[in-house]
Amino acid sequence: MLRPRLKQQIAELTALPSVTCTHPEQDMPNIAVIERLAEWFIDAGFQCEIMPVSTGKANLIAVRPALDPNAKGGLVLAGHSDTVPCDLALWKSDPFTMQERDGKLYGLGTADMKSFFALVLEAVRGFASTRFQAPLIVIATCDEETSMAGAKALIQNQNAHGRFALIGEPTSLKPARLHKGVMLERIMITGQAGHSSDPSLGRNALEAMHEVMSRLLKFRDQLKTINNPLFPVPHPTLNLGCIHGGDNPNRICGLCELQFDIRPLPGMQMEKLRAEVRDLIADIGQQFGVHVLYEAATAGAPPAETPADSPFVRKLETLTGVPAGAVAFGTEAPYFRQMGMDAVILGAGNIEQAHQPDEYLDMKNISPMVLWLTQLIHHYCVQGHARI
Repeated sequence: MLRPRLKQQIAELTALPSVTCTHPEQDMPNIAVIERLAEWFIDAGFQCEIMPVSTGKANLIAVRPALDPNAKGGLVLAGHSDTVPCDLALWKSDPFTMQERDGKLYGLGTADMKSFFALVLEAVRGFASTRFQAPLIVIATCDEETSMAGAKALIQNQNAHGRFALIGEPTSLKPARLHKGVMLERIMITGQAGHSSDPSLGRNALEAMHEVMSRLLKFRDQLKTINNPLFPVPHPTLNLGCIHGGDNPNRICGLCELQFDIRPLPGMQMEKLRAEVRDLIADIGQQFGVHVLYEAATAGAPPAETPADSPFVRKLETLTGVPAGAVAFGTEAPYFRQMGMDAVILGAGNIEQAHQPDEYLDMKNISPMVLWLTQLIHHYCVQGHARI
């Protein structure tokens, strides 16, 4: 049985919408989530800083300091406070009202990954009067699902430097030490609208985009020749995500936009991949008489890898009894790596439930995750093994 307070906190976080989207009309602030988390962590004995990132967007840095104010390092427990958009019509229940059914907690963000902060709060309750030898730092970021603006702000402000970082993304209780990068890309084709009865009156942007898509799919096949067997999907992927073009069947399409993503393996350079795409479509404008704009929809996030012999990796392998592997999705791990931390991804959610209608967190995964968080806090903060 879950404690009522834990379940209530997950419900409250679910009820606070914090959708992040590349389309401005769907994008939302996350400040309400950050302020609620700050209240809870202050009550738990943490010193909290709300870091503004952009209008309505902020990070939370909550620190439970060490007894020695000069102690360096510490354990970071990190995650993002935003969610992706949802298709309301495809959900069986309100995505912003947590519901318990058949041992599962349903709601947007329950798996990915607002509930992680409630699990952290549950773990720290047992240390209310315990003296720490190394700091415990809890970080909640904004805009992870799009621009990684929150994680980038941490680097720019030189905040929240610890020694080890656990990122609570959904991994079904299996630690991961490396993941692919995320590139969210956009191609805009501008042609000339006209009456569909005479094709010579215009330049069809949809037809040009058809050729672009055909070339991207061939490029996708080329990417499959690059492999890393540690990943469940061992090769880089390319996904045609959404397309918008035209406005009426009897008009020549004058404008078309395609958004797609590429997931590069560790060791692959994002800018090199972008250069390959540019070369791939370089002659489209001349061939179809259109203007082609290719740009990153967001800055994306690079791949990440923490060495297999990291003491943090080994500790989590010992706790979970599972070798640290790889995940196909991107996280904020590369930014914590840039800040000098060993980063491992481990969470109670299942990535197969993320970004899906009727997203849920399986309640049987909660107790093991809280136990491991408690053990990590004791080892690294109480015993001081996270000191530098």
